[in-house]
Amino acid sequence: MSGRMTSVSVRMWPMTITWLRLGLVLVACVLSWPADAARLGEARYRELKRVLVLHSFGREFRPWSEYARSIKAELERQSLWPLDVQEHTLLTARFNNPGPEAPFVEYLGSLYQGAQPDIVLSIGAPAARFVQKYRMKLFPDAPMVLSAVEHRLVNRADLTGNDVVVSIRNDFMAAFDNILRLLPDTRTAAIVIGASPLEKFWVDEVKRELKPLEGRLDLVWYSDLSFEQILKRASELPPHSVLFWGLMSVDGAGIVHEGDLALRSLHAVANAPIFSYQEPFFGGSTVGGPMHSVDETSRKTVNAVMRILGGEKPESIKYEPIEFAPPKYDWRELQRWGISESRLPPGSEVVFRDPNIWQRYRWQMLLISAVFLVQAGLISGLLHERQRRRVAEVESRQRLAELAHANRYSAVGELTTSIAHELNQPLGSILTNAETAELMLKSASPDISELRQILADIRRDDQRASEVIRRLRSVLKKTPFEIKQIELNDTVREAIGLVRAVADGRRITLTYMPVQADLPIKGDPVQLQQVVLNLIINAIDAISDADAGKREVSVSTARAGNQAEVRVTDTGPGIAASDLTNVFDPFFTTKSQGMGMGLAIATTIIEAHHGTVAAANQPAGGALFTIRLPIAR
Repeated sequence: MSGRMTSVSVRMWPMTITWLRLGLVLVACVLSWPADAARLGEARYRELKRVLVLHSFGREFRPWSEYARSIKAELERQSLWPLDVQEHTLLTARFNNPGPEAPFVEYLGSLYQGAQPDIVLSIGAPAARFVQKYRMKLFPDAPMVLSAVEHRLVNRADLTGNDVVVSIRNDFMAAFDNILRLLPDTRTAAIVIGASPLEKFWVDEVKRELKPLEGRLDLVWYSDLSFEQILKRASELPPHSVLFWGLMSVDGAGIVHEGDLALRSLHAVANAPIFSYQEPFFGGSTVGGPMHSVDETSRKTVNAVMRILGGEKPESIKYEPIEFAPPKYDWRELQRWGISESRLPPGSEVVFRDPNIWQRYRWQMLLISAVFLVQAGLISGLLHERQRRRVAEVESRQRLAELAHANRYSAVGELTTSIAHELNQPLGSILTNAETAELMLKSASPDISELRQILADIRRDDQRASEVIRRLRSVLKKTPFEIKQIELNDTVREAIGLVRAVADGRRITLTYMPVQADLPIKGDPVQLQQVVLNLIINAIDAISDADAGKREVSVSTARAGNQAEVRVTDTGPGIAASDLTNVFDPFFTTKSQGMGMGLAIATTIIEAHHGTVAAANQPAGGALFTIRLPIAR
């Protein structure tokens, strides 16, 4: 029993090993499958794709050159594969009598024999006709995309399931409706189309579509003319004319022209605006309007190429013919021909507009505006501060006037005895003269001559009393700070007249020595008199409190350059050296009954008049106060 079991186990062992090996292989395959699939996908996208591009007229022949340039740029941008783009040109389409195509067919056949392109892309109707005609001989299995071909020129009988058509539709009636909308007075339309077989086809098509306009417009056709004749006639068009640019590859004389160069030559001499339905001609020569969009055609073409290279069947890719895009206009041409933007259809785009000063210098103007705003803010702040200062100055002057008025009342209080004495003298004289005149009139024969003298004395004394009262009223009156032109000598003289009696009563000699020239200044006469009055009273008080032998106060005026000076000196004891710097401070006084405001107010008044006041001691004794005020010009 045991021997049989051992024999069976030995026989089963190789089979177990075999199944184990198979299992390991299967597991390895399963684990390696995603990585292999990824490598296969990467290899697929690294595979080179060959694209053959066939041009109808030439690589640089507008309008198709612009379509080709846009398509190639978009292909390079979107392609998942490296591309080998080969380009060839079907030159026979550019001649009035095209030669045989067989040599070109043989050339292409030998070039791509055994190396068929992955896709064939034709640009324009002649190229589309060519690849359709020779596809079985040249590229029997290659898918084809026929791009930028007008839908009327597509040979639908030769289309196969391996073809995709990206066609456009020319709507000439829409183009001319745009012209008449912008220029409703148009009477003549000169149409520029060449003489090649393709262009002759379009001459017939344009004539057919524009039949409804025959009674409205005089249509002039230039297709049979040489280009020199076209230029001459375009320069001599009658008023209310336009030029319509279709295509010019070959003129009536059989000369080949590059479309863009020909149009620029026409634009240089034309005396009428030029319109076209081709966007590649827009931007420098034509006015604009509804046109074919290069971007829209390129987008659909590249979309078809990418889908085919990605494995999609061409027969499943269908596009409707591309209509005109929304109208756009060249602002420079609108300005040149006086076309109002109000006539443009709704939704129009105006391009090439000259930038205005804001667009051209935006950042500079923003910087300048910021500077102006900052300056305006600073100026506003300064004006506000100036206004506050003016208000403060007005308030300060009002307070000064009130304080000066109170100080004048105080000064006049000290002059009461003097004023009473000055009034009593003329009033007493008036009374005495009046009594004398009355007695003389009672006599039988009064002396008329003597009566006249008495009346003259009464008048003189009355004027003297009136002058005293006038001076007193001028000092006591409460008026705002008033600047006017005054004569300083007269102002000082009036102040001395008020205080002379006080000096006489205290047995003090008061002298006045005015300069012999006028001293015109600008100031407030009342306040300046108050300053002089304060200085004289202080000098009288200084002498009265001293035991000086010589009792004299001297007032003088002088001119020093462009300044007027008033000097008040006394023979008193002078000012202590320690007090010289403090005499003008508020509430500083050396008098036992003083408040210390007289000189402080005097300083404020003089500074308000843009002057200075200074105190010093004379070498021979006594104080010297000097007032300096600017001479008025």
